[in-house]
Amino acid sequence: MTARTLESSPSILPLYVRAAAPLIPGASLLPFLPGGGGEIPDLELDLAGVGADPDDIAAYAKVCGFALRDHLPPTYPHVLAFPLHMAVMADGSFPFGAVGLVHVENRIEQRRRIGIGEELTVHVQPTKLRPHPKGRTFSLLTKVSADGETVWESTSTMLRRGGGENDGEPSGKRSPAFTTVAADLPASAEWRLDGGLGRRYAAVSGDRNPIHMHSLSAKPLGFPGAIAHGMWTKARCLAALESRLPDAFAAEVRFRKPILLPGRVEFASASDAEQIDFTVRDAKRGTPHLDGRIEPLEPKPNDGRRK
Repeated sequence: MTARTLESSPSILPLYVRAAAPLIPGASLLPFLPGGGGEIPDLELDLAGVGADPDDIAAYAKVCGFALRDHLPPTYPHVLAFPLHMAVMADGSFPFGAVGLVHVENRIEQRRRIGIGEELTVHVQPTKLRPHPKGRTFSLLTKVSADGETVWESTSTMLRRGGGENDGEPSGKRSPAFTTVAADLPASAEWRLDGGLGRRYAAVSGDRNPIHMHSLSAKPLGFPGAIAHGMWTKARCLAALESRLPDAFAAEVRFRKPILLPGRVEFASASDAEQIDFTVRDAKRGTPHLDGRIEPLEPKPNDGRRK
């Protein structure tokens, strides 16, 4: 295992250059660039002293629909961890470039609300590759701690398309137990998404994957046009449900069919004492884009991981 403690948050632009380099024929032969094939490296990254700028939080909240509060939006720690995600995938030992990867599943556990101004430590590590009907997947595991206590964690599952296999369990240890009636829920809102949404979310999140930026950059990577960020869609859903979220909860989503931009989608949800189910679907065709579930959690003590 290679464990690295970073002195500061990595700069995103150079990481994107490294992540895109494997698209250039022969570049992956260079040892300091990703793309040499093989297995996901056993790599862990830690960054202490991470803080969230109030202006950055406000800009993010505006794009995603959250109200301004004295704590972070529940998806915002993903933004703080994203430079470390990119650093993992831009490492010379990584088997392929990050550009063109598709986010297919995401699970967040918020152990408690994180106050604006808290100093955080972020830990990121990848998992091994798993077969998938459309290619192969791996996950990026993230833990965020404050004063030695794990306050937030996530699992982001990414799809590397091509050469698909099917072993009956394509993208993780288990499939999310989403309700089968989500598609039949009556819509409670309609969202009109303009063609610039991907660029606006990129500006507040740092995620400038070309598949989200413009149709001219998405088409060479196999998409008919630019697609919305999966984490914007999840954030927008949690913003719509914000008044119903407990302090501690798990929010798990499966990204189904990408949302082409511009587009028009419906949001629907249903809840009981134990959970909230929600879905995003195409407003005209009813095509599912995202299915999700929120379950309350009991706040947990620190799990003893090295900080």
